Amino acid sequence: MGEGKRTPAIVALVVATCLVAANMRPTITAVGPLLGQIGDETGLSPTLLGLLGAVPLITWALISPLAHELSRRFGMSRAVTWSLVVLALGTVVRSVPGPTASLWIGTVIIGAALAIVNVLMPAAIKRDFPRRVPAMMAVYTALLGGVGAIASGVAVPVSHVDLPGGEAGWRFALLVIGLALLPFAIGSWAWATRGARAPAGTAGARGRTGIWSDPVAWTVAAYMGFQASTFYMLLTWLASISASTGRSAVVAGIDVMIYQIFSLVGSLVVPLVLRGGAERWVPALIPTLGIIGVIGLMAAPDAIIAWVVLIGLSSGASLGMTLTLMAQRARDHDASAALSGMAQSIGYVFAALGPVLFGWVHATVGGWVAPLVLVLVVLVAQSVTGVFAGRDRHVLEPR
Repeated sequence: MGEGKRTPAIVALVVATCLVAANMRPTITAVGPLLGQIGDETGLSPTLLGLLGAVPLITWALISPLAHELSRRFGMSRAVTWSLVVLALGTVVRSVPGPTASLWIGTVIIGAALAIVNVLMPAAIKRDFPRRVPAMMAVYTALLGGVGAIASGVAVPVSHVDLPGGEAGWRFALLVIGLALLPFAIGSWAWATRGARAPAGTAGARGRTGIWSDPVAWTVAAYMGFQASTFYMLLTWLASISASTGRSAVVAGIDVMIYQIFSLVGSLVVPLVLRGGAERWVPALIPTLGIIGVIGLMAAPDAIIAWVVLIGLSSGASLGMTLTLMAQRARDHDASAALSGMAQSIGYVFAALGPVLFGWVHATVGGWVAPLVLVLVVLVAQSVTGVFAGRDRHVLEPR
């Protein structure tokens, strides 16, 4: 693999990477809008429905460290291919009519499959596009977020489609949305990477265990954790904050959509600013947009659209920057896979805890200022961490 390959091979890799990106979130983001229907049919309580939404994040935190070993044992490309196959299996299991257990089992399978692909794709981009990492990571991140947002928007309409036996329902919607592009991703990725072999380990045993004691890796992991926590806190609670200003439930939902759209825009901006001497400071500067937005949201909530735009740009750029760091802070794709697994494991623990802690602060203190201060503290911590993450250092190297 790599950019020395012929143009048709590079085009095939670009297409395959884009299709994989397009399948990284629909199976997850389509669930939220359908929770009401799922609860009505299964009888699950709001607490259990909330847990259903958290299962993928918990699974990502638990499974991510295993991805590097799978890559070393079977080869990165093959691990991604089979994880996509498992993702299809989990999507089918989750939508099978019958016991509620299939809903939980399918969700766990989906989470496990996505965890492996989440970890290995930044390393694959490092391997296949070594001189175009920021640009390809921006495209990957934008498609990841953009298709995920579309899945959220079409989930309910698809569930209301009239079929011969009646209304389609949530199971049909999750099945169709989850499998719409997945076969194309599996086929294109298997074809584009068909010549790849399991690599001889370049990071050795230290790549498996030393990454957890590497200071550069912990810096990237902290940056990942802070940005993920901010994103999921606001994704979960922004609609409630918006509604508290007097906006209708529909408009509050649109505010969340705007947040995701500008997150997509933010991810595309990253390669444009990672240039020259400024590159060193970009990880620290990106969260400042979010800091301004959160302060504005606390001080002038009626101007919520302006603040949501700034916070969305910060969130999307932060994710793009995080994935880029997972590639840039490693000398080779094997070390990148190890770094990605470690950082995402830590990051999704933060992501799972963030919305819960935000809700606890809101319930304990009342109002939205105190929980937004929590978001502000996380953003400041991300900015400080970015000062260190921006240094041109690499994991698994002698200090």
